[in-house]
Amino acid sequence: MKRLLVIVLVAVLGGLIALGGANYLGWGQTKYVEVNGTPSSLTRFANAPETRVVPAPTDGFVTAAERALPAVVHIKASKHMSQGERGGNPFGIDPDQLPDAFRDLFGNPGRGGDDDGEMPLQQGSGSGVIVSADGYIVSNNHVVEDAETLEVILNDERSYTGTVIGTDPTTDIALIKIDETGLEPIQFANSDDVKVGEWVVAVGNPFSLTSTVTAGIVSAKGRSIDIVRRSGGDLAIESFIQTDAVVNPGNSGGALVNQNGDLIGINTAISSPTGVFAGYSFAVPSAIVKKVAEDLREYGVVQRGLLGARIQQINTAFAKEKDIKRNTGVYVAEVVDGSAAEEAGIQEGDVILSVDGVNTLRSSDLLEQLGRHRPGDKVELRVERDGKERSFTATLKNSDGNTDVVLPSSGSDVVAALGAEFENLSADEAQELNVEGVAIADLGQGLLSEQTRVREGFILTRVNGRSVKDVDQLNDLLENATGPITLEGVYPDDTSRTYKYAIVK
Repeated sequence: MKRLLVIVLVAVLGGLIALGGANYLGWGQTKYVEVNGTPSSLTRFANAPETRVVPAPTDGFVTAAERALPAVVHIKASKHMSQGERGGNPFGIDPDQLPDAFRDLFGNPGRGGDDDGEMPLQQGSGSGVIVSADGYIVSNNHVVEDAETLEVILNDERSYTGTVIGTDPTTDIALIKIDETGLEPIQFANSDDVKVGEWVVAVGNPFSLTSTVTAGIVSAKGRSIDIVRRSGGDLAIESFIQTDAVVNPGNSGGALVNQNGDLIGINTAISSPTGVFAGYSFAVPSAIVKKVAEDLREYGVVQRGLLGARIQQINTAFAKEKDIKRNTGVYVAEVVDGSAAEEAGIQEGDVILSVDGVNTLRSSDLLEQLGRHRPGDKVELRVERDGKERSFTATLKNSDGNTDVVLPSSGSDVVAALGAEFENLSADEAQELNVEGVAIADLGQGLLSEQTRVREGFILTRVNGRSVKDVDQLNDLLENATGPITLEGVYPDDTSRTYKYAIVK
C-alpha cells in the first residue's frame, strides 16, 4: 500500500513540475494575428505579436475596376497591305525582328477580303486610355503605327474615328484624339511610388474581349527587355513596371492601375515564347506616359533632353574588367563633344550613381529619369570618379545640340538631316527584285547613321506606312510627316525580309 501511494505521489509531483516548466517557457501565451475574412485556422502564428499581414483589398478589386473601366477604350486599327506584306504579320512587323521571349500585345482579329482587286485590309486590335475629358487618348505607338483608319470604341459602346496627334517610338507611346467632350478621364498616379509586391489591376481588350479586368502584383521595376529598341533605336527608353497580371494580345495601350483605380502604367509587352501570356507583363510607367503625352499634345513631337554620353550598365564582370569597386551604376563609356555631359564636367570612366537624388543602379533607371526632362532642364548628377563621389549640374540639350524647343521639320529639312543621298531604282532593278522604292546611294553623317544600323544599298519602300516609288514621292512624304518617322525597306540580297527603323527628328 505504501508503495502504491509513493508511485501516485511521484506522478502528481511530476505533472506539477511539467506544468510549471511549460508556463515558465511561455507555452500557453501564444499570440494570434487575424486578417478580416480569413478563416482563423489559417492565421495562427505562435509568439508573433509584431507580425504584419497585408491583405488584398476588402472589396476585391471592385473600386479599381469601377474607376478604370470607363476610361479604357478599344482601338481597331486598319490599313491595306502591300504586296510584300501579304501572308505576313499585322502592320509589317517581321517576327524575326522580335526578341524570342517577348511580344507586344497588338491583337490581329483578321483581315478583309480582296475580291475587288485591292490589297486586303489588315486589322489589328488594341486598347487606349482616356486622359482628358475633351477626347485625348493615350495608347501604344505599335497599336496606331502606319494605320490608315482608327476606330475607337468606348466602354459604353459609342464608336468614333480617331486621329493620331503624335507618336514616340522611343517609348512606344502614342496620343490620339476623338471628337467628343464630357468623357471620364483616368487619374494619374506617380509611378515612382509604386512598390514591388503591390496589388495592381490591368484593364484592356485582349483577343477583342472588351472591358476585361485582371489582377496581380508588381513583380519588378525598372525592367528592360529590349523590345522598344526595334522601333525606337538607340534612343529607346525601357524602364518597365513588371507584373504578373494576365494580359494578352489586344491589351496593348491598356491601363495598369493601382487599387484606387489610378493609372500607374500603359501595358505594352508580355514575356512569352508563344505570343500569349506566360507569366509576366510589362507596362510603361505613368511618369513617362504623362510627359510624352503632354509633349505630343503641345508640340506634336517629344521634347527629349539629352545628356550626350554613351553609357554602359555595370555588372560584376564589367566592374572587374574596368577595376571598378562596385557592381551597380552606369558607366560613362564616351562623352560627346559639345554635349550637356561635357559642359557639366562629366568624363569618360565616370560612374553615374543618381539623377536628381534617384539612384541609377541600371542604365534603364538613368534613361527613365532623363526621359522625363526637356531640353534646357537642369539635372543634378551624383558621380563616382577615382573612388570619390562628386556632384555635377547638367543642362540637357536637344538632338541639335542646343536647348531650343524641337518643332516638326519640313520635308527638305528632314532629307538633309538624314545625311543620305537617295536614287531611284531602274526599271530593270525594280523588276528583277520585285520591289518599288528608292535606294541609299551614299550614307554620311546624319540621323540615319546616328539612330539606325542601316547600310548603303538599303531600298526604302515605305515612309510612315506609305509606299515610296521615287525620290520625289519620298520628299513629299517627308514634307507631310510630323513627329517621329518610321522607315521600312529591304536589302537587295534578301528582299524577303523587311526592316523597320524609327527616326526621331
